Order: sequence, then C-alpha cells, then structure tokens
Amino acid sequence: MSPFFQDAQDYLPILMRGAATTVGIAFSALVIATVFGLVLALMRYSGIKFLAWPARAFINVVRGIPILVQLFYIYFVLPGWGIDLTAFQAGSIGLGVAYSCYMAENFRAGLEAVDKGQIEAAQSIGMGWTKTMWRVILPQAVRIVLPPYGNTMIMLLKDTSQASVITVAEMTFQAKMLAASTFENLTVYTLVAGLYLALSVPLFILASWLERRFGKK
Repeated sequence: MSPFFQDAQDYLPILMRGAATTVGIAFSALVIATVFGLVLALMRYSGIKFLAWPARAFINVVRGIPILVQLFYIYFVLPGWGIDLTAFQAGSIGLGVAYSCYMAENFRAGLEAVDKGQIEAAQSIGMGWTKTMWRVILPQAVRIVLPPYGNTMIMLLKDTSQASVITVAEMTFQAKMLAASTFENLTVYTLVAGLYLALSVPLFILASWLERRFGKK
C-alpha cells in the first residue's frame, strides 16, 4: 500500500469529524440565510419606504464587507457588548447573515419577475396583499428562484471553510492542524479537496435538476 493511502487511513477519521461540523454549520447558516433573506426581500418588494430603505441599506452594507471581517466582528467584538457566542454559533450566524443578502436579491428578482397583470387581476377580484402574495406571487416566484438557490447552497457549503479563522473545527481547521503536526500537506489537502467535492456533488446534482425542472417558465 502506498504511503498516501496509509496516511489517508489515519487522517480520514479526523477529517470526517470536521466534515460533520462543516455540514452542520452549512445547514444552520442556510436556514438563517433563507428565512432572513426572504424577510429582506419582502421588505424591499413591499414598496413601503420605511421598510424598503433599511432593507436595501442593510444588504448593501453587508455585501460590501468581507465575510471574514463579519466573522471576526461577531466572534471577537460582540463579547465586549455582552453577547458571547460559541465559535459554531458565530460561524453559523455570520455566514447566515452574509448569505441572506445574496438570497434576498435572488428572492426579490423572483418576486419582481411575476407578471404585474396577474397581481392586478388578483386584487381586482378582492384579494388583499397577503392573499395575493401567498396564492399568486410566491408560487410563481419560487419556480424562478429555485435554480439560483441551488447554486447559492453550493457556494455557502464551500464558504464554511472561512469559519476556520474563528476556530470552528470544520474540515479546513482540522486540515490545518493535521498539516501543521504531520507536514503531510499534499496528503492532507488532497483528502480535504476530495471531501469537499464529495459533499458538493449531491448539491451539483440538485442544482442541475432544479435548473432543468424550474429554469424554464
């Protein structure tokens, strides 16, 4: 057996524990990004100035700050204000908030793509804003949003590696520790690359299916 595969047998259990953390933080951040992103999109889409302008300002500010800086701020600065978070919590919230802004723009694009004539028709038969949103706008917007949503999931999974800078013990963090102690950089980072690819492939397939299924109106 080659030295690579011999070392892989020793390193994989450690990296797999990191992979479990990677999946956990990706899922947590995705939930935050989806819910908060939808709220921001609805605020912007509402046309109400005191809702739309703060949402727009928040999105522009967050998108203009690197994710690493946001993670540092949440993990190292907020404790000074009495908000103590674990590294996992800070990573999930930081990535979730950062990606919520990209999600919000995807959702808003889907909402604005719905034919205005259908909205006017719904309102003409007595539907209020809430009923029009749930029965007319959102079902059609979801079809438009799902393909880019799948691609954003892939980006978020890969960006979980940035949480390693605040000591979240995900795959990249575990790889850094292994490489520093063994000096087997080639083996360690090849394994990490393979594991990220293995986690991403199901999302590639899902995104491709969503593109085929919902990409065309």
